[in-house]
Amino acid sequence: MRTRPLKVALLGCGVVGSEVARIMTTHADDLAARIGAPIELAGVAVRRPSKVREGIDPALITTDATALVKRGDIDVVIEVIGGIEPARALITTAFEHGASVVSANKALLAEDGAALHAAAEQYGRDLYYEAAVAGAIPLVRPLRESLAGDKVNRVLGIVNGTTNFILDKMDTSGAGYSEALDEATALGYAEADPTADVEGFDAAAKAAILAGIAFHTRVRIGEVHREGITEVTAADIASARRMGCTVKLLAICERATDGRSVTARVHPAMIPLSHPLASVREAYNAVFVEAEAAGQLMFYGPGAGGSPTASAVLGDLVAVCRNKLNEATGPGESAYTRLPVSPMGEVVTRYHISLDVADKPGVLAQVATVFAEQGVSIDTVRQQSRQDGGGEASLVVVTHRAPDAALSATVEALRKLDTVRGVASIMRVEGE
Repeated sequence: MRTRPLKVALLGCGVVGSEVARIMTTHADDLAARIGAPIELAGVAVRRPSKVREGIDPALITTDATALVKRGDIDVVIEVIGGIEPARALITTAFEHGASVVSANKALLAEDGAALHAAAEQYGRDLYYEAAVAGAIPLVRPLRESLAGDKVNRVLGIVNGTTNFILDKMDTSGAGYSEALDEATALGYAEADPTADVEGFDAAAKAAILAGIAFHTRVRIGEVHREGITEVTAADIASARRMGCTVKLLAICERATDGRSVTARVHPAMIPLSHPLASVREAYNAVFVEAEAAGQLMFYGPGAGGSPTASAVLGDLVAVCRNKLNEATGPGESAYTRLPVSPMGEVVTRYHISLDVADKPGVLAQVATVFAEQGVSIDTVRQQSRQDGGGEASLVVVTHRAPDAALSATVEALRKLDTVRGVASIMRVEGE
């Protein structure tokens, strides 16, 4: 074993960063044995130096992250500060000054991953980011390495613990969205500002990364169709239950059947209770991968939190340090297919549409005519008169698969019917 330690700089010392530092210290001997050399925490860049950080030598704390990554004796930089800047500049500066990088920054990788990979290749450094997608769940490395000889056709997953917790509580307890969000916040699953989670931004960034790796092409977050869960109601959950389904916020990445394009989308959807993802409860994550030779694979576990995310970061750190000792680098970006990303309108999906209609003869025929005019085939229809009377009824239509643009046009045409009082809910149906 080499006795001279590999030096590590840590950018950020919040929930994840502090746990990374703790594990590096408490498991130092094991990590050294696995790497083949000891590792040394050489500096920790933070915004608030006065904060007490248990287990970290105050002499290592600095507010000058740029100076830390420019030192020249740093072997690996761990970036867990998040956001676009200054993280992007710090990572590229680290490459320039001899360090490889381990990052958990999904937003930056989804927005500018191609440029970061190019910089890593230019300077002969590693860029690893297992923790950016699904916390402790090994997913990036299996897609990038274990399935490198296979053809992945679909990735379908629950990649945001906050939204899964909220939807699970709405399903199991009958709570409304606001009540479930309040519970998630009280338990620490939701941030004070939950927008990134509940509006699907977090999941969309992860979908972009997963699609890029799975299909060997470049997908940016702006190319991912995104819908959140704020409009999901208790009525939607109840309708799903009547169909033998549950509602999940899904990240779906697919290769077109002709192989000429890919799609990436995030939105709530009904999935059958028989599907493996339906049993993913509370704040857990799971990703279902469909590959040509390997078949169906499922990866499951905690997708967020200090310890789970730190586990993924440390796994990357061990791999990068091993590469350093061998004067080698691991796999970089694979984007040789250069497949275009198709817009959501071209995606073939199914819809569950709940309508408030006039309770009189001929309404169902009018509704069916609208579907026929748009070229959308109906799978099932359920009509029920309101118990309180009032001359209205509920009409629930589930479609066969059709281009999403045709389904959207159908909904708009339904809104124009005099006999349709309102569209109570619209949700896609997946996982069949």
